[in-house]
Amino acid sequence: MGVTGPIRVVVAKPGLDGHDRGAKVIARALRDAGMEVVYTGLHQTPEQIVDTAIQEDADAIGLSILSGAHNTLFAKVIELLKERDAEDIKVFGGGIIPEADIPPLKEKGVAEIFTPGATTASIVDWVNANVRQPA
Repeated sequence: MGVTGPIRVVVAKPGLDGHDRGAKVIARALRDAGMEVVYTGLHQTPEQIVDTAIQEDADAIGLSILSGAHNTLFAKVIELLKERDAEDIKVFGGGIIPEADIPPLKEKGVAEIFTPGATTASIVDWVNANVRQPA
């Protein structure tokens, strides 16, 4: 009983960060690569993001954070996914994230982090290789 259809990704901007150009570029690149993308908009709480991912039957959540709150917000999303028995939803993210913060984020369960300069092609390739394959 495999899952069919395109990969479904929720792209979200958690917290108070008001800059969403990068998130929109990533959402469009994923969509153009054949994925179904739900962009949540600005100022989402971790609870709203997890609720959306579960309601939309998402395979992954892509978080974009430029505000410096990545350690707190990524961890809260991972925690809520565990609480809701939805750990099969992969979490990846990007933004202004110091290299020193990446290993602890991955230890908490963030699958991948993309820093400034990552290409849309590299992000699409990673999602295709690491999130469930369409049937």
